[in-house]
Amino acid sequence: MKRILHVGVGPLGIRILKDLHAREVGHVVAAVDTSPELANHSLAELVPGASPAVRIKPSLESVDNWDAIDCAIVTTSSDLRSCADTFRALLSRGLAVVSTCEELVYPWLRHVALAEELDELAKRHGGRLLGTGVNPGFLMDALPVFASSVCHRVRSVEAYRVQDASARRIPFQKKIGAGLDDAQFAQQVRDGTLRHVGLGESLHFIAHSVGLEIERWQEDIEPVKATRDLQSGVGPIPRGRIAGVRQVARGYCDERVVVSLEFQAAVGQLDPYDRVVIDGEPRVDVVIPGGVHGDIATSAIVINSLPRVLEARPGLHMMSTIAMPACVVK
Repeated sequence: MKRILHVGVGPLGIRILKDLHAREVGHVVAAVDTSPELANHSLAELVPGASPAVRIKPSLESVDNWDAIDCAIVTTSSDLRSCADTFRALLSRGLAVVSTCEELVYPWLRHVALAEELDELAKRHGGRLLGTGVNPGFLMDALPVFASSVCHRVRSVEAYRVQDASARRIPFQKKIGAGLDDAQFAQQVRDGTLRHVGLGESLHFIAHSVGLEIERWQEDIEPVKATRDLQSGVGPIPRGRIAGVRQVARGYCDERVVVSLEFQAAVGQLDPYDRVVIDGEPRVDVVIPGGVHGDIATSAIVINSLPRVLEARPGLHMMSTIAMPACVVK
């Protein structure tokens, strides 16, 4: 059983920690979170089954059992620059790291120099680094790429994720603008605090992996309004208020759309689904009725990717450069 350092004990982190113990696939020997409210608390207070001896440390500098750690999970931020120092510290110790940082799924889109630095650091010290999740990380990037393996040629790729956010964790509902009015939604979009992070990364991951040239790309965002009174984790949402967000990214070559991704998440969303359409030979059209539950799947793919990252060559990885993860049933 792998000995794990977990960084980021928020709602998603706690979900992953609980699943690790429930599935008996990893043993958490150290935990870090910068929140003063969590400092020095026993991890067992938040995660049944965790060792009472594991105390949540306020920083990586406070960790004192590095020799007992095989790998790390990082669930702190969507922004790669915010996570960079954490990744540097872990990679310099030669650890294998799996993170839910959305920009890490394809960091060469926005952070070329930083991606090259982390790749070189990992190779120098024998570390490994992977960004993954349900989306980005699988449904709108790795899944379409893997589905293309049955095609002789691909002309374009489309992916759709339409989900009911009612069952998602509260931070996710806040991130999609649930409960806001029009002015608040517009302001948060301008501030860059309201958006699905990673759609551009997914688009460029697909183009890179399949070999589709992208000459230019664009991303649009708009609110999804409640058509009826709703209840949510952030409180009541009256009819006409914001229930969620719709975001579309398109990549063009010769003014033709070659990659199109549509993400819509809203509280009370009717008929949710996930879908991948490949215009190729043969045509591929895969639909998951009801869609994939994001929190369950994010935890699963992080845990299932750990063995693949541990066995991968040192360096910065994408989902396409490690062996395909799978849920191994004992």
